[in-house]
Amino acid sequence: MPPVPSDPLAPHEDESAKLDVSRRSFIQTLGFSAAAGAVAREAEAIESGAATRERLDAAVIGPDPVTITLTVNGARLAKRIDPATTLLDALRIDHGLTGSKEVCDRGACGGCTVMVDGRIVASCMMLAADAEGAEITTIEGVGGGGIDDLQEAFIRHDALQCGFCTPGLLVACRALLDANPKPTLDEIKHGLSGNICRCGTYTNIFNAVLDVSGQAPISDTLASLDMLKQGRP
Repeated sequence: MPPVPSDPLAPHEDESAKLDVSRRSFIQTLGFSAAAGAVAREAEAIESGAATRERLDAAVIGPDPVTITLTVNGARLAKRIDPATTLLDALRIDHGLTGSKEVCDRGACGGCTVMVDGRIVASCMMLAADAEGAEITTIEGVGGGGIDDLQEAFIRHDALQCGFCTPGLLVACRALLDANPKPTLDEIKHGLSGNICRCGTYTNIFNAVLDVSGQAPISDTLASLDMLKQGRP
């Protein structure tokens, strides 16, 4: 019988061997490159982490309970707590300062707002240990423990209904006014954008801040028109 002609598209035996070797070498090279890259990244991460720890001079605490001293509303409060305790839990559970509310527990609603060194912080998202050495102000400390002009304005303008969000909003308003004694309406809205009032008393809250800063209040109608202009419901 005549020999069967070979497929012109099929690679010759020596070419198959070359392709197989090339494929194997390519895969091996990829493996070596990936391993080398991983080692390099790990070394870089270790070096970076060590440099960060050295730069911050951070002490490692835990896993056992440790004594944390917080400066809250001008008083130094010491308590032995779990290192994973949030600032909110330390304030509410360990020190009985229950004005700050736990609502969403994910830093989205502002109910737990406190000031840390003058800046508003969602205390449910901060470890108590990270607040050590800072000046913490809660709703109990706004106005020096009494009723200040801002709280009076909240009452006067009926800027609260159920009141659950009110402590966080008052702290946020006080921080805003401390930083900007005469904010515009847009600046007030921006400053309070992290605080949710499910009762919808926003216009009255804005008016309380405007009142304290010596500005004319707005009406619900004007506020509604302003929201419609911005495309908000």
